[in-house]
Amino acid sequence: MHPMLVLSPKAFNDKTSIVIGFPMSTAAYNATNPFAIDNSKAAKQPSFIICNQPKSFDWRQRGATQHPWKRVSDAVFQAARLELNDIIELVNT
Repeated sequence: MHPMLVLSPKAFNDKTSIVIGFPMSTAAYNATNPFAIDNSKAAKQPSFIICNQPKSFDWRQRGATQHPWKRVSDAVFQAARLELNDIIELVNT
């Protein structure tokens, strides 16, 4: 299993079979990664969202399913969105 925080909206994902998001990792060395968001408290184990590695893939072709945790908190999701915006500057904040 390779967890991913999906950023793209469901309507886009359903229509295109593509999801866009950030990989997630349980590797402890990400605690010092300036581009990683710590989601360990909610996950109750080491868990980091790696914001400098946006990915996309065809979820239908890969047989991807929703992770058992289902969602991150609204605050973590917003932090991930802001991190991506800081990297590629889609919106001037």
